[in-house]
Amino acid sequence: MLLMLCVASLVRPVLAAEAPMTITIGSKSFTESVILGDMLRHLSQQAGFEANHRRQLGGTRVLWNALLSGEIDAYPEYTGTLIQETLVKENLQTESQLKQALAKRGLRMTRPLGFNNTYAIGMKDELAKQLKLRTISDLQNQPELVLGFGNEFMDRADGWPGLQQRYQLPHRNVRGLDHDLAYRGIESGMLHVTDLYATDAEIAYYKLRALEDDLNYFPVYNAVILYRADLEQRAPEVVTLFERLAGRINAPTMSAMNARVKLHGEAESVVAANFLEQNLKLDIDLRVQTAWQRFWRHTVEHLTLVGISLSAAILLAIPLGILAARRPRLGHLVLGIAGILQTIPSLALFVFMIPLLGIGGPPAVMALFLYSLLPIIRNTYAGLKDIPPAIVESAQALGLPSRARLRIVELPLATRAILAGIKTSAVINVGTATLSALIGAGGYGQPILTGIRLDDIGLILQGAVPSAVLALLVQGLFELIERGLLPKGLRIQASELRSVT
Repeated sequence: MLLMLCVASLVRPVLAAEAPMTITIGSKSFTESVILGDMLRHLSQQAGFEANHRRQLGGTRVLWNALLSGEIDAYPEYTGTLIQETLVKENLQTESQLKQALAKRGLRMTRPLGFNNTYAIGMKDELAKQLKLRTISDLQNQPELVLGFGNEFMDRADGWPGLQQRYQLPHRNVRGLDHDLAYRGIESGMLHVTDLYATDAEIAYYKLRALEDDLNYFPVYNAVILYRADLEQRAPEVVTLFERLAGRINAPTMSAMNARVKLHGEAESVVAANFLEQNLKLDIDLRVQTAWQRFWRHTVEHLTLVGISLSAAILLAIPLGILAARRPRLGHLVLGIAGILQTIPSLALFVFMIPLLGIGGPPAVMALFLYSLLPIIRNTYAGLKDIPPAIVESAQALGLPSRARLRIVELPLATRAILAGIKTSAVINVGTATLSALIGAGGYGQPILTGIRLDDIGLILQGAVPSAVLALLVQGLFELIERGLLPKGLRIQASELRSVT
């Protein structure tokens, strides 16, 4: 644990340091939130501040906790989500009560932006006509339909559990998946019913019908900007500009902006800037990164994550492997703990780090570090244990002390196994690091996430291909290191064994 804290203290300045007067904006992992987040970034820059937009940070809880901890200063949110999900235990009934609850936590929200992005339950219009479905209650008579909802909707207090109870829906074939992927499932016919956001561009594009919420289950989801109260003192000009968005964005306008991004391939920052120029008469200094600039930024982020986490893992895992080989009882404990860490799903491990280290680089590095330990520890342990006893006994007969024997005889003989473990960890690390984008650490996972959200195979490949190439390069690098470190006699022996087999 002490080592973990030391690593965290080392990587935090490298990966998470912010300029003192930087305004940090967050957004959820859907297009509308990213567009609104870019608007907030433009407005912050218009007020004369540096601004950083951490895109697609995940679901509501991640953004909420990041705002409470001060890691972000503002993000777009919805009143229904706050009342029915985030603060559901407080039984809030009105927006006035909501503002009071936020104030207790040092938070503020703007007046509504002008549109209600409520949840809806939808399906293909053609299928709805065929089955004569008009309301959500009508689904009670169609238990064979396959339902697929966004992962967050599956567990929200205002999502599927409450909806199923309110409408007494008998369906058992209900799947959770990414919200954007659900539309593809509906189009392909693999899914029949899904959750919709009222301003989604896909509703018209895929010719979907929103079933009437005849029991009034879904509340009003007025879009607002949620921000830290201290922003009013640190950057009052920014808060003033945020408030200028109130009442300016109606549902058709928001839906049209979503369509420009999702259906026509325009950049969110461009769409956001155009809206501000046309509606707030602001002169936005729009700087869109080129494809090469984005690639270079993602490469640097990815290499930083991999380099720090893998280096720290090597420095700790090799001594632990030696300890495991020298102390059998302790070795079982070390290997057991490392094995347990390896069994934790990688995405869960990233999320587990957030309460300890926040969002961004530090939790990503720590998760990658922990994930890289087992192959190196195990291979170091196996390499030392596989040394023929006669060799060890000969070294002892020569009078070599334990440390000298380890340095001169045992480690050189175990080098091949140790480097094999490092290569395995390196390849796993490079691939797993793409998940770091889910918690705001960037890297090659960023274009992959954006590509999934926008249904853009080209963007997905912009992250997947470099990640695969980097894994091969890292493996090749350690092959060269192995040639340099492995004693000549062992290299000849290994080549002879390969020729025989």
